[in-house]
Amino acid sequence: MNPETHPEFHIIGIAIHTTNENGESAIAIPALWNQFMTNGLLHKIPNAIDHSIYCLYTEYEKDYTRPYTTLLGCRVSSLDEIPEGMTGKTIPEGTYSLFPVKGELQQGIVYDEWTKIWKSDLPRAYTTDFEIYPEGKPSEMTIYIATL
Repeated sequence: MNPETHPEFHIIGIAIHTTNENGESAIAIPALWNQFMTNGLLHKIPNAIDHSIYCLYTEYEKDYTRPYTTLLGCRVSSLDEIPEGMTGKTIPEGTYSLFPVKGELQQGIVYDEWTKIWKSDLPRAYTTDFEIYPEGKPSEMTIYIATL
């Protein structure tokens, strides 16, 4: 993967603190998605740039084996208005390796790609990694891994 620079951006959405230990994230993250989609939160986020969905993995305690925060939301022009119960976060400019993923999400393709990333020797920064699910193209997403 050739690394590329991604500019600073802002996200508003809902967040949880989870871990990959004992399969906790395999329960917590789908539940976060369910809450986000069921409650129509995408359309309740002010100052949205578009309706692509971002899933952030940040505030790592060490690496992917330790607790971290997952934030599900969308990119916004500012963090001036953050609805109650939501969180806003600024992601600084960074260098990322990109992993495009295409196919049926229900078949576990995103998890399969993460498993490959975890097993790779990619020099990860463990700052903020994220997935972008483009508006209108839910079966074509990209994983961005912060690299050193």
